[in-house]
Amino acid sequence: QVQLVESGGGLVQAGGSLRLSCAASGRTFSSYVMGWFRQSPGKEREFVAGISWTGARTSYGDSVKGRFTISRDNAKNTVYLQMNSLKPEDTAVYYCAARSSSLIVTTPLSYNYWGQGTQVTVSS
Repeated sequence: QVQLVESGGGLVQAGGSLRLSCAASGRTFSSYVMGWFRQSPGKEREFVAGISWTGARTSYGDSVKGRFTISRDNAKNTVYLQMNSLKPEDTAVYYCAARSSSLIVTTPLSYNYWGQGTQVTVSS
């Protein structure tokens, strides 16, 4: 069982930066692929980024490549999402998710555990 708690969301102007954190409970955090997803009203949940057990492999959604960076600290049971050059279209609720597998996938249904989400609003 893994419990996830996101933090770091807020209001930022276009071009600004935010860093989201996701703190995980459980002794087996390092054995989970971690992902960030986002969802805005009327839209499907969208894959943002994923990271492998050790952090050696990462994957990004096309809309955030080159602007967002995912990382993890297994000693702290925490995964991060550094978001730079933010755009108004990045406005959404951002969710952290965990998957008990070695593969990074983009499908929300493939993730076993979810946080409650944190709101990110980017003003123009």
